[in-house]
Amino acid sequence: MADVKIEVRANGPCRVTGPIDIVDQDGNAYTIPEGQWVSICRCGASENKPFCDSAHRSIGFDAPSEAH
Repeated sequence: MADVKIEVRANGPCRVTGPIDIVDQDGNAYTIPEGQWVSICRCGASENKPFCDSAHRSIGFDAPSEAH
């Protein structure tokens, strides 16, 4: 079983936990402290993309998070 978990949060970001590497389009790695979880923006309004800055709260982002 994978050590990485991606949680789709209600009306918010995707929270990623576990040992992960995140790189940009040129292959440059983002610095993520070991053991730290990250939240990836899915509303598109974050000023800190690809990471969430809680902008979803101020724009009223509404998206389902239930698995089907």
